Amino acid sequence: MYSFRRLALLLALVLPAMHALIAQTSSSSSDAAVVAADGTRLAFESPAPATPAPATPTQESPAQAAPAPAQAQPQPNQPQISVQARIRARREQRRAAAIHEVYDHLYEVYVGGGYLRTTPGATLQRVNEYDWNTEFTRYFSERLGVTIDGRGYYGTPFIEPLQGTPPAGSVGLTKPAISQYGALAGPTYRFYLQPKYSISVRVMGGFAHGNFTGDTNGYGTLGVLYPDASTFAASASVYGEYNVAPNLGIRVAPEYYLTGFGSTTQNGLGFSAGIVYRFGKQ
Repeated sequence: MYSFRRLALLLALVLPAMHALIAQTSSSSSDAAVVAADGTRLAFESPAPATPAPATPTQESPAQAAPAPAQAQPQPNQPQISVQARIRARREQRRAAAIHEVYDHLYEVYVGGGYLRTTPGATLQRVNEYDWNTEFTRYFSERLGVTIDGRGYYGTPFIEPLQGTPPAGSVGLTKPAISQYGALAGPTYRFYLQPKYSISVRVMGGFAHGNFTGDTNGYGTLGVLYPDASTFAASASVYGEYNVAPNLGIRVAPEYYLTGFGSTTQNGLGFSAGIVYRFGKQ
């Protein structure tokens, strides 16, 4: 009987202690207590966070699995073509800048001389007339301008000796001096441009005055020369210029020159050459 009482007393003491320990352990969600043999709490340990399981590879979609298409391989000569194109572009830019520097002038003055082969009378043979020529051109672009022209021609036609009894003092008038002067105006157009040279076309119209009897000692036309008169004049020319500097050039101009002396037409052919000076910027 005595032993039974002692066992019951021990159970009564141990059961409440175990119940309290179990309740304390279950109330902690994140810490674990380390307890000594005598029931004293020594430390707490935080449970290690759960390591996420490595993601298992999933099957790739057809778009992701498909390999990227291979890029087009450049042709072996493609870099060379590109370099040549750049060189040509730079060369063209330099050429355009040089053309602009030469022909981007507002005004142009020309002074020159030449000759014209024309007829001084209806029945006379052609004569060479030597001339001076001046021009002033106002340009409205690198190509198009308007020209004002002034010129003078001088020659000595051959006249056969008069038959029969000549008028007094007319003996020896076989090479009288003649002259004619013109004032013309018209458009000028440069249709071919290069930094060093250009080719232009020019058409002009105006009037001309002929002095054919001034050297006949008052005997007039001698029956063969045109009478002194003023008449129409026209000129057409395709000429070239060579540039020795951006504002200075040399011109050679073949020309057709038409006049109307003696109620007829004189189809003169000739050329002139001279110096061109440009100034003013557009």
